[in-house]
Amino acid sequence: MSLAAHTLSAQPSKRWQEIGETSTGNKVYVDPKSISTKDSIITATVRGVYAKPSDTPKGPITGSRAVAMFNCASKKVAVKETIIWHDEAKGTMYEKRTPKIPGYGPVFTSNFSGVALKYLCESKGATKEKL
Repeated sequence: MSLAAHTLSAQPSKRWQEIGETSTGNKVYVDPKSISTKDSIITATVRGVYAKPSDTPKGPITGSRAVAMFNCASKKVAVKETIIWHDEAKGTMYEKRTPKIPGYGPVFTSNFSGVALKYLCESKGATKEKL
């Protein structure tokens, strides 16, 4: 895939709101309609678009999408589902993961979790009434 083609396919639809960038330069987006809060846990669908495709034995991957739960008090994340894309625009999946029991773990600045936690927990994506 040419760089121009990758750039075009990486453009988010109007569904996605850009919320920041990882320490590795990947753009991070959230679907504002997916944000919900229950028992102080914020759940949201988050998308990462890789600045540069990552090579794998099965071909390059260009991004990921996850449904994740964010615990602002403990600054931890639990991922309910992850889809890693060869080409999201074409619907070509590299891998889909859905753990039976999502476990909370640390967030990282190199992937979507750190960017999303900061955005959601600073009440930019979730109103204080929801928290």
